[in-house]
Amino acid sequence: MDMSTPAFVQGTKKLLIGGQWVEPASGQRIEAINPATGELLCHIAQGDAQDVERAVAAARRAFEGPWSRFTAHGRRKLLLRVHDTILDNFDELALIETLDMGAPLARTRGYKEWLSQLLQFYASQTGAGSVATSPMSIAPNFTALKHLMPVGVVGGIIPWNGPLMGSWWIYGPALATGCTAVLKPAEDASLSSLRVSELMMEAGVPDGVINVVTGYGKDVGQALAEHRGVDRVAFTGSVGTAQAIVRASAGNLKRLQLELGGKSPDIVFADADLDRAVPGASMGVFTNTGQVCVAGTRILVQRAIHDEFVQRMAAFAKTIKIGDGREPGTQIGPLISQRQLERVMHYMEIGGQEAELVHGGQRLSGNLARGFFVEPTVFANVRNDMTIAQEEIFGPVASVIPFDTVDEALQLANDTPYGLAGGVWTRNLSTAHTVSQGIRSGTVWVNCYGVIDPAVGFGGTKMSGYGWKGGKEHVESFLYPKATYINLD
Repeated sequence: MDMSTPAFVQGTKKLLIGGQWVEPASGQRIEAINPATGELLCHIAQGDAQDVERAVAAARRAFEGPWSRFTAHGRRKLLLRVHDTILDNFDELALIETLDMGAPLARTRGYKEWLSQLLQFYASQTGAGSVATSPMSIAPNFTALKHLMPVGVVGGIIPWNGPLMGSWWIYGPALATGCTAVLKPAEDASLSSLRVSELMMEAGVPDGVINVVTGYGKDVGQALAEHRGVDRVAFTGSVGTAQAIVRASAGNLKRLQLELGGKSPDIVFADADLDRAVPGASMGVFTNTGQVCVAGTRILVQRAIHDEFVQRMAAFAKTIKIGDGREPGTQIGPLISQRQLERVMHYMEIGGQEAELVHGGQRLSGNLARGFFVEPTVFANVRNDMTIAQEEIFGPVASVIPFDTVDEALQLANDTPYGLAGGVWTRNLSTAHTVSQGIRSGTVWVNCYGVIDPAVGFGGTKMSGYGWKGGKEHVESFLYPKATYINLD
């Protein structure tokens, strides 16, 4: 793979509105920083409410204009062209993602097959709005047709921890159903979303069907949430921001999909295969430097094996190669920013006061001091009421909590305001079923962690939000039902 900086990561990036790359109304810019080196990559446009107004208007024109005349077959063909174009340029996209948000190339390049499956899944769903007849009870001379219709203009607000994947949770179902989209990437990592959108235009996506307004949440995100011309908002991020979006959405009662934080339990029973459970649960925390919404950061370990598990987890953490994502063999990259580094270090300090620090807890020095690198960190003998066990850290910090019985494990697992994900490690089929059914979360993994099939999807409950990503439910959330009654006389 060519490791030179892609030509796209140069100069100043503009906004995509109505098929054109345009300057932001403010004329202001945001620095795009490589978190592995602290170096400036380029500048992106700092959009605001004026730019959102232009983008929503362009999306509405496209929705009511040429795009509305595309057949299901036409959208399917377009999605398959987009699929081929994205895969043809995937090495470049993976490198852009690594430069912009720090994930190792082993991770970003690993998205390729999964993304291929995702796009092909959405291509298969373009007929989701098909007409169905319905038997009538009111009179023999009446019939009815039931349709699923596109909701209209969708605002997508995605996070910085995986924008190369995150963009498609918006673009995929929008193209499949006939909606149009205004995408707001995170200001810390917008480059891969911009390049993806450019490639989609090259693949033939009509002007205005997709639009991108980069900028800060207080300017662009809030404007999307408040805009009466936006029919649906899909948001991934913090609970506090989601609550603000819910309030802002009341103006036109727009539909919402919210995927929020997590403090997911990963439960290891004494009969588990530790050769699988230790690396599996460890990377359930440490992958992407802990910057994963479903990360299993509360590792509940049955007391009989607690000490052995902690020792083996600490030993595993020492083997993880940390560094610039472009370097061969790198498994964990930097945190996204100086701000996130300070946040994670604050929690590590709290953890050192609350629990037993077994491994990590430090910012890395030496050659990595220029970037935002921290050690994978393991705290043992954690109580579930401690700060590090209750608050989402979004860094590579594991809290190992001992338990004795299945009932206690479930009580601890559910003693959190969140309900995004969970895991179970056991050889006992009865335990696996009992615990996976008992954990109050949208997704549970048994003897694995973090696996997501596009045709199945995932979502959360409680303070982890509502709505679903992937599967038929995701596609249908971009549609609304319509009934047409016909008098045959």
